[in-house]
Amino acid sequence: MFQGSIVAIVTPFKNNKLDEKALTDLIEWHIAEGTHAIVPCGTTGESATLEYEEHYRVIELTIQVVNGRVPVIAGTGANSTSETIMMTSKAKELGADGALLVTPYYNKPSQEGLYQHYKAIADAVDIPQVLYNVPGRTAVNMLPQTVARLAEIEQVVAIKEATGNMAQVSEVINLCGDKISVLSGDDFTTFSLMLLGGKGTISVSANVAPADLSGMCSALLDGNIDKARKLHYQLAPLNKGMFIETNPISVKTALSLMGKIEEEMRLPLCHMSADNKKKLENVLKNYGLM
Repeated sequence: MFQGSIVAIVTPFKNNKLDEKALTDLIEWHIAEGTHAIVPCGTTGESATLEYEEHYRVIELTIQVVNGRVPVIAGTGANSTSETIMMTSKAKELGADGALLVTPYYNKPSQEGLYQHYKAIADAVDIPQVLYNVPGRTAVNMLPQTVARLAEIEQVVAIKEATGNMAQVSEVINLCGDKISVLSGDDFTTFSLMLLGGKGTISVSANVAPADLSGMCSALLDGNIDKARKLHYQLAPLNKGMFIETNPISVKTALSLMGKIEEEMRLPLCHMSADNKKKLENVLKNYGLM
């Protein structure tokens, strides 16, 4: 259902409020550049510091601007199952095509707890689910056997795999690849993950180089490995640059240097250090984005 280059879009702020014009302009740019789907309110969208009404407005505006041209997968995961159901229900009401559901963070549930969490959401809200496994952020790793159990649930259609562990990715694809789409959650793994049978990426780097990410994913889906490999190596310095500091600090700073958004994060995230910002400027200049 979901494949290709899917951008985990930033949430632009201006004076600590949602910058609706900047978000609208970003969405139009992504569609023009070939982005295959958009995820508002993911980790890169600073979902953890959005109030409920802000969260819903970002989703609503994204759906309105996209107007059916590409799928919108709303980030609605939380560390409480009831809260996740509430936000996912609202996303469905607003017209989202799917929901990106991060594993509950901080609680450190067992594998059975993870299964029951996602099953409860599927029972409560009939919307396509994209599981999101990112243990570096959540302190819990959803194992391939648990993903395989969840893949039997009709509403579970994909997983964003952000462990960076290609052995685990390979096992997930082997167990579930004919039932759900496996998507990269780390830009540096997208090429290898898709060669293993994955279907695309939910990308940070696509925020700044959407055409190249779309081109690489499309080439891989079409079997044009040589073209995709060339783009993979071209993107490698940019992928590294997006994580000079904690995501989304680097990508939002990059977009501000490109003139697309204000250089504004929401505390506890803050501006890059001067030294790191200079490194990022060099990455962008070398890539031709400044």
